[in-house]
Amino acid sequence: MKANKFLLGLFTVASLFVGCAADDTADVTINQGGGDNPDPTDLEIGGTLTSDLTLVTGTEYGLTDALIVPEGITLTIEPGVVVKATTGSDVYVAIQQGGIINAEGTSSNPIVFTSNSATPNPGDWGGLIILGRAPINSVVGGDATSTSEIGGLPYGGSIANDNSGIIRYVRIEYSGGAADAASENNGFSFYGVGNGTTIDFIQAFEGADDGVEFFGGTVNASHVSVVGAQDDSVDWTEGFTGTLTDVYIEHRQSHDKGIEGDGFNTDIGNNSNPVFWSAPIINNLTINGLGSSNGNEAIRLRAGTRAVFTNVFIEGFEEGYDLDDEETGTGFLANETSVTDITFDDVTLTLKNDTNGAFDADSFFSGIGNGIGADYNSWNSGWTRN
Repeated sequence: MKANKFLLGLFTVASLFVGCAADDTADVTINQGGGDNPDPTDLEIGGTLTSDLTLVTGTEYGLTDALIVPEGITLTIEPGVVVKATTGSDVYVAIQQGGIINAEGTSSNPIVFTSNSATPNPGDWGGLIILGRAPINSVVGGDATSTSEIGGLPYGGSIANDNSGIIRYVRIEYSGGAADAASENNGFSFYGVGNGTTIDFIQAFEGADDGVEFFGGTVNASHVSVVGAQDDSVDWTEGFTGTLTDVYIEHRQSHDKGIEGDGFNTDIGNNSNPVFWSAPIINNLTINGLGSSNGNEAIRLRAGTRAVFTNVFIEGFEEGYDLDDEETGTGFLANETSVTDITFDDVTLTLKNDTNGAFDADSFFSGIGNGIGADYNSWNSGWTRN
């Protein structure tokens, strides 16, 4: 296929067509209406990039197909860009191993991915997928990789400090389209992402599946907002070991957990050698539920996960923490899991222990009544939806 060059002036763009890649995605196409005064808001994107691409401030783009950023290619998204996705689970943005996304909005000019529907709903489109080369425990180790639920793209490896770029002040709305009964998009999916990547000030708003999910990796994330997710708001699995700081979760309808933490992917197994488990650190966490009469769990820890929580506020759940599986209890008894400074409000049962470990709420929690949570109002202004 011919590759037409394009000039990008002050929001004046001709057309860009880049060649086919060795996959099933379409060519990248950026089309803009003609005439003497081209309309910079009439741009459509999708396909596999073969050269760097910049989405420009002041411009609204239509995402019509999966946009794939392969190794060696950089997608730059400037502050204030709005990307409106065509309805469909196969419409998403994926940054492959070795690809880079530099999406840096600001608090007053965030980057927004949303639905193009006149009446948007959760599940209208896919979401944002980042795939790195950091360790995962679903494979033996070294440079072995697994493949993502959406797109079948490789992730995982041995590079703990792998760098997939920067995501800052980015909001994703109405994500979570289901590819099939077993595979659904999340708002943000981080597959084996390394801690050289910057994740700061992100929001998943009104998604049909998980808001933010970590499939292994070491990436840290701060100022994380999940509002109105219909499945778990924050999820981790496959040996995730990053640090989450300032996390705000708000339930808007009856659905799954605020946090579901798995030590390994129970559909695949813990295949690492030597064996390791998910073991994130969570600092400053608020989870607002729908009231204790709704029967939900705020936090479920299972499949051997370890986790260290500090400064937690949980409101409006039947259960605060639900611990499953013997290995999860082993982690606590080995001092690899802890909860320090926590406050419960309208929570019927603070701890449900299904691990067979000999401990109760009095030994599991320390500093009850001392947690204040994420102080959301100090950092949510201007870029989040409420």
